[in-house]
Amino acid sequence: MLGEKKLLKIFPEFKEDIQPAGIDLRLNEVFIQKSPASLVNDEKELPDLEKLEPPLYTLKAKNAYTVTTSPKVKIPEGCSMIFLPRSTLLRSFISIHTALGDPGFYGTLKFLLYNYGKFDYTIKRGERIVQAVVFDVKGSGIYNGSYQEEK
Repeated sequence: MLGEKKLLKIFPEFKEDIQPAGIDLRLNEVFIQKSPASLVNDEKELPDLEKLEPPLYTLKAKNAYTVTTSPKVKIPEGCSMIFLPRSTLLRSFISIHTALGDPGFYGTLKFLLYNYGKFDYTIKRGERIVQAVVFDVKGSGIYNGSYQEEK
């Protein structure tokens, strides 16, 4: 795991959000699902999404949302990211479901956010929702998947 001194060198654009053991990522956009999705024989059909209006988002109880963070992230070759929910959200019955960030990935991060609570939850655009923990990866290649954005 990389500490804050190395993180500042590698990710200067996140200077204000670097913590002792990771980088805080901030909520940008929130979407709700508007159509079904499927994965059959490695063929992905992602759902249509409807963007909610910022800056305040009301997350309905027992509902899932796709969320993005800002700014875009560029994971350098030789590094990987694991994304963990901020504890304030967990204490409020909100969870973020994440995936691994591979070496060489560049783009907008998207996560699944779920309100497990009995009550709606209000959150403002720009709030810290996830911490990215960065690890060195020895002997890795680089990500070249379908979610890569243009560099």
